[in-house]
Amino acid sequence: MRDSKVVQLEKSRIRKIIWTILEEKKISRFPKPIFGRIPNFIGSEQAAERLASTEIFRRANVIFANPDSPQRKVREISLVEGKTIIMATPRLRKGFIILDPRKIPSAFIKKASTIRGAFKFGRLVDDLSGYSIDLKLLGSVAVWKDGARVGKGGGYSDLEYAILRENGWISEITPLVTTVHDLQLYKEIPMCEHDVPIDYIITPSKIIKTELKYKKPKGIYWDILTQEKLSSIPLLQRLWKQDNALMRKENHFL
Repeated sequence: MRDSKVVQLEKSRIRKIIWTILEEKKISRFPKPIFGRIPNFIGSEQAAERLASTEIFRRANVIFANPDSPQRKVREISLVEGKTIIMATPRLRKGFIILDPRKIPSAFIKKASTIRGAFKFGRLVDDLSGYSIDLKLLGSVAVWKDGARVGKGGGYSDLEYAILRENGWISEITPLVTTVHDLQLYKEIPMCEHDVPIDYIITPSKIIKTELKYKKPKGIYWDILTQEKLSSIPLLQRLWKQDNALMRKENHFL
C-alpha cells in the first residue's frame, strides 16, 4: 500500500490511459463521452454471458450489482434467471433498489435492468436485513490479475462495499466480480487500505481468478470519509450515529 495522495494521482493517470485507448481503438460505445464513466465497451454482452456460465454466478440467488451500462446485460440475465438484484441508488442518496424478478413482467425485464427501469420496477430501501448477498458485481475502468481495481474516481463502489460489510450484509468470502474489455487490464495498479480488490475478472475472451494480493476492507473507515459524503448520504449518517452511540456505551462501562 502507498500514500493515498500518490495513489490517487496514479489512478487518475491510469484512468486517462484506459479511456484514451478504448476511444482510439473504437472499443467504447454509448453513453459518451466515456471519460469520467465506467466505460461501456463492445463485447460487454459476451463478457456477461461468460460470467453467467460460471459456477459462482449459477450459485448466486442475490446479486448486488452496479448500475453502469457495461454491466446492464449481466443484470438482465440475472433477472431472467430469477435472481434478485440489489443496486445502489446514484451516490447512495436514496439507499438501495431491490429488483425482485417475480414482480417484474417478463416483457419488461430488459427495461428493468437499466437504471431508469430499476427505479420504475424496483423497491427503494435503506436496510438489507434479510438478504444474503451471494455475489457483488462492480464496474471498473482498469483491473489487474493481482485483484487491483480502478473505478471512475468517485469512491462510491468502495463505500458501498464498506457499508455492506459494516452491516454484515456481505462477507469476506462473497465473490467480487467485474466485467471489462481485455484492453482494460493494466499492470501495477496501486491500492490503498480502503480500496476494494476483485476476486474474478471476466472479459469477452477469458475468465481470470485473481491472485487477490490485497485484503478486503472490513467496514467503513470513518477517519477518511469526507464530510460531503457523510452529510449527503442519510444511510451513512445513521451508521455514524449508531457507531458513536455504541462507543459511548462502551466507554461508560470502562
